[in-house]
Amino acid sequence: MAGTKVLRSLLHELRQASVEPNCIKNNLAARYILAQYKKFETTDQQLCKARNEAIFLGQTYLTYLSSLRNYNELYKEFHGRGERTVKETADLVGFKLPTDPK
Repeated sequence: MAGTKVLRSLLHELRQASVEPNCIKNNLAARYILAQYKKFETTDQQLCKARNEAIFLGQTYLTYLSSLRNYNELYKEFHGRGERTVKETADLVGFKLPTDPK
């Protein structure tokens, strides 16, 4: 992944995790990420080992943020809310209950 793509993806994940999704300018994590991105910015004529390490670290943070968001979504959906009926449990796992002919 290129550095710019990693940066955009990180900012997108931070927007998703933010309480105020439209206001990322005041987010301390976003400011830190932008500062680090500017710090390790290179030109075509430079070879910077730290930039590659920074991109790897950005990808690691991106994986962490997206996994955390996915975990929270799954937790909200499947966390026990007390007793469920047999029909709710069957619907949850994708089974259909047999019907009783009367």
